[in-house]
Amino acid sequence: MKFFGRLFGKSATGGAPDYRKFVEQSMEELRIKTGAHDATWRLGEADWSVDQDTGKIVFTRPDGITATCSVQIVGTYNTEDGTWLWGWDHPSVQPPLQEHARRVRAFGEERGIEALTTRKLKCAESDAWEFAAMACRLGDAQGAYRGPSGPALVFMTFSDVQLSK
Repeated sequence: MKFFGRLFGKSATGGAPDYRKFVEQSMEELRIKTGAHDATWRLGEADWSVDQDTGKIVFTRPDGITATCSVQIVGTYNTEDGTWLWGWDHPSVQPPLQEHARRVRAFGEERGIEALTTRKLKCAESDAWEFAAMACRLGDAQGAYRGPSGPALVFMTFSDVQLSK
């Protein structure tokens, strides 16, 4: 369970009851998916690298097992100033990798949820996890991941897991 403690925090995002219910369901689905990946191929032990040109993320375990997956970039969380920048309008994210973030934005536009339609916002890291969980659900992805990149945390969804040695 300490793996989940590192991944998920308590929600600081407000919202309408239907929105909160959707967020809670998305987080629970992500917890289940993450638990399955961690139990099957030990996601929590793996290093990661993304190639935006191929649209792939590669997770590499210390024993040489790799998981190669399709990737989408939901957004980045800046740990220095506590801000989130959505992948749907991120200067470092190539357009083909913005699809799941765009789905969250469309969801927010349909429901008038400002946090999902504002390009950059101040929030907690736990909110970033909620955004990733919603992207995972709306994009029908197999999981979500948070990888460090300097002072930023990159939140991504992944699918089509292929294991190899």
